[in-house]
Amino acid sequence: MSDDTLQKIEEAAGWAGPVNLEAEMAVLGALLSNNAALDKISQFLKPEHFAENLHARLYEVIARQIGRGSVVNAVTLVSYLQDDAAMAELGGAAAYLGRLTAMAAPIINVEAYAREVYELARRRTLIDIGTELVVEARSPDVERPVEGLIEDTERALYEVAEEARFGQGFMAFNAAMKEAIELAANAFQRDGGLSGLATGLSDLDEKLGGLQSSDLIIVAGRPSMGKTALATNIAWHVAKNYRPPAEDDPTERALDGGVVAFFSLEMSAEQLATRIIAAEAGIPSNDIRRGKISEEQYGELTEVAAELVDLPLYIDDTGGLTIAQLAARARRVKRQHGLGLIVVDYVQLIAGSAHKAREGRVQEVTEITTGLKALAKELNVPIIALSQLSRQVENRDDKRPQLADLRESGSIEQDADVVLFLYREEYYLGRREPQPGSDKHLTWQEEMDKVHGLAEVIIAKQRHGPIGKVMVQFDQRLTKFQNLAREDYLPEPID
Repeated sequence: MSDDTLQKIEEAAGWAGPVNLEAEMAVLGALLSNNAALDKISQFLKPEHFAENLHARLYEVIARQIGRGSVVNAVTLVSYLQDDAAMAELGGAAAYLGRLTAMAAPIINVEAYAREVYELARRRTLIDIGTELVVEARSPDVERPVEGLIEDTERALYEVAEEARFGQGFMAFNAAMKEAIELAANAFQRDGGLSGLATGLSDLDEKLGGLQSSDLIIVAGRPSMGKTALATNIAWHVAKNYRPPAEDDPTERALDGGVVAFFSLEMSAEQLATRIIAAEAGIPSNDIRRGKISEEQYGELTEVAAELVDLPLYIDDTGGLTIAQLAARARRVKRQHGLGLIVVDYVQLIAGSAHKAREGRVQEVTEITTGLKALAKELNVPIIALSQLSRQVENRDDKRPQLADLRESGSIEQDADVVLFLYREEYYLGRREPQPGSDKHLTWQEEMDKVHGLAEVIIAKQRHGPIGKVMVQFDQRLTKFQNLAREDYLPEPID
């Protein structure tokens, strides 16, 4: 093609940024010469990736006609473009399509040319983001504080970074089926038979199949039931079992653990760290905070701390985060460190947008839970979000929670893939202690002995599995959940 023709295209385009018009034309020419070339590039190359609008329209028409089963070449395409004004300026549709065919890339190289077009489009997007950032930063807006500008820019950058993995639109069934088979293969190959991340509680894992990617998992309960303790135990187990992918295979997935982002809107990072160290060392966290530990126990603490120093667990204890801020920070963790699990403690402490807040708390929580579910799908990780229960639980004889007990329950119940309730009979029974020494007290003590250290994890909702109840052990001194040592698990006594 002559330099004059390229100059005309460049003048008509009106774009700013890096571009390779010859590569665009070579791709279009390859499609006209061999329609099968579309199969190699259609998964990632879209019309908007072409810098020249004429090329974008051509690619769209070619892809549409091939999709309909038509034979597309320089001859059959003329009728669709003979009235195009841009084509007329370049010498007419027939002449220009002929030039494209003459510039066709060999089918073996068409993907490389298409990648060039795609990568340059991403670079232009980065330029647009940077330009918008400069303009916005130079023009302060009261309605858009600096934090909002940073979050919007981070989100835009993340979308560019993840474009190749997310937002691909429809997925063909054969591709979805391949992912389903891979999921089954992962479960088959692992010792625990899990397709998701293990929680460390074997009975719960058996019911859930592990924590599934893109699932929003709500853990709810009344105060003192151990919600934060359970979330911390799971986060620690997932982080502890993380093994980074092999250097020679960066696409390899870590099946038994993952990097954890823990958003603690209630407790400080130091308090969470103390809980984890205390549970691992077997020393009550209260004793650690008050300094009531022996020299030997202090030595154990330092040993445990040394073992956990590289734990891939990142804690953000910023209070009053909005759902937009939380999402931006989660994206940042994934971009910098990778990500396998997000924990949010707890839903009711997250703030929604100012607009939704004015509409009422129910609408605000709806925005929050919808945002968490969307984030789980976007980052392809499970999100554990803790939630409060309404006081109506206390008005019933049976204190076991129900779905209707979730505060602002409509959106939480609707958006959640899994809802887990924590219930400890020991807590309620302990508050009803009769007068010591009485007959009632003896009966009460017998009942307390039966439920001491026991907790129920009630699976009230699960989209992809059964509901039911799992019994676990809870050590209140260490705020630690463990597998229940049932009698059928114990070895037979030796006579």
